Amino acid sequence: MLDTQMGDKEKKNVYQAVGLFLLILSVFFLIKIVHEFKGERNFKGGDMSIITITGHGEVQAVPDIANVYFSITKEAKTAKEAQDAVAKIEADALSSLKENKVELKDIKTENASFNPKYEWQSETGTRLPCNEWGGCNYGKSVIIGYEATESITVKVRDTDTAGKIMQDLGTVGVSSLSGPSFSIDDEEGLKMDARKQAIDNAKDKAQSLAKDLGVKLGKITSYVEGGSYYPMYAKMESMNGAGDAVSAPAELPKGENTISSDVTITYEIR
Repeated sequence: MLDTQMGDKEKKNVYQAVGLFLLILSVFFLIKIVHEFKGERNFKGGDMSIITITGHGEVQAVPDIANVYFSITKEAKTAKEAQDAVAKIEADALSSLKENKVELKDIKTENASFNPKYEWQSETGTRLPCNEWGGCNYGKSVIIGYEATESITVKVRDTDTAGKIMQDLGTVGVSSLSGPSFSIDDEEGLKMDARKQAIDNAKDKAQSLAKDLGVKLGKITSYVEGGSYYPMYAKMESMNGAGDAVSAPAELPKGENTISSDVTITYEIR
């Protein structure tokens, strides 16, 4: 009788343990199914929860800077003589710029160098056969002089005087002269204005599209910015041997520069 009672009790405990295990297993799979279902909904609905809009803005401005470029090149028997010859013309050029009210801070040396000039000289009387077609000349490369060069950029703030400045530089013996290229001194300020226009343009488009779709805009999820600069200027042809070149005109048209900005904004929608 006792053995039978103990057997029934053990069976009851086993049934309870199995039932508890099945309950835990059921809860586990239920939670897993719910998470997978939510993930599937989020994944499928991801492309529908955002909109991406582009905006464009641009500003125009008349250039207020003219950049002029010139170089001086001289050859001589020694490096010092070549450099001294360049320095003399440079002094005349600086004097000319000063007379035209260009400040030293706006005159920048881009490059200064000197290099030896070589010439191949054969050794006379020395000729030996070195191949089946004939002999060879023997000789060596000999330094016959030096060349000194200096390149200078000038920032002209009174753009109306750019033509006269180039005219005067062409008379002091510079080797080449080019420009002017017109630019804007405070370009960053114009870029900010163009970017603001582009952002406002994108916002207006997004609000209009959201209204048409019957949705509301949420937070911004991404922002990408790009831009470009379109200089439109009159540029003189480069003049080699500038001292003999045709004089630059006293006045040069500056045209207008365009600075643009393009932005891409992505919004959540709800």
